[in-house]
Amino acid sequence: MTAESVLVLMYHRVGEARNAWEARYAIGASRFAEHMRALQAAGFRAVEASALVDWLEGAASLPPRSFVLTFDDGFRDVRQHALPVLQRLGWPFTVFLVSGLIGQQDLWTRSANPDGVTYPLLDATEIREMQRAGVAFQSHTRSHASLPTLDDEQLATELADSRAELQALLGTPVHFLAYPFGHVDERVVRAAKQAGYRAAFSTQPGFNRRDVDRHRIRRIDVYGTDTANQLLRKVKLGMNDGSVSNLARYYWGRAKSRLQATS
Repeated sequence: MTAESVLVLMYHRVGEARNAWEARYAIGASRFAEHMRALQAAGFRAVEASALVDWLEGAASLPPRSFVLTFDDGFRDVRQHALPVLQRLGWPFTVFLVSGLIGQQDLWTRSANPDGVTYPLLDATEIREMQRAGVAFQSHTRSHASLPTLDDEQLATELADSRAELQALLGTPVHFLAYPFGHVDERVVRAAKQAGYRAAFSTQPGFNRRDVDRHRIRRIDVYGTDTANQLLRKVKLGMNDGSVSNLARYYWGRAKSRLQATS
């Protein structure tokens, strides 16, 4: 059997949240481990982002319940808390790096975070160490700018320079992009293609089937407040809402459709 669809999960920071705003983007280390154990127990298996794109292009097959695990921004605590868990499972994952802020802080969040704090990002030594351990790194642009707000020259520079800087750091090609904040329009997609990105990841939730736009690959946003059961409901539904009520609405909708089809 081969997969009919493939999910992509999106995490950010793996560490404790200081406030409710951070709780959307930061998941505690123990809860992250619970998430991974729950996925494994449910029969899911992580695959490389490149394997997903090969599958989308019809160049490879993937088994059912394959999923891709991604981390946006490149926080240092991914190395500390997520890497050991995923190494034990033998699961690959991809980190999207902001190339102009390697070894610095997530400065783009300072005004949004009620506490005004920022968190450390991976430095070059840590990135190379993780790369040797099998972690894949791709682009999250150069400065984490909202790409649709940039003019054409700025947009081209933001995308091309990030790709060039990361390739110089990693010594390997950089083929994939994650749009900062999920902000994307047709002009940004064209620019991503022109900059040489083979595929790009959005924040639109849903299942990825073979007809999905390779430069608008869908991802499920995993919150730090999600329990393991909520995550499994998100994965089942292909939605960001993993509540019991949303699952009930899903089953009611299916039952209603079957009744209408037979009436």
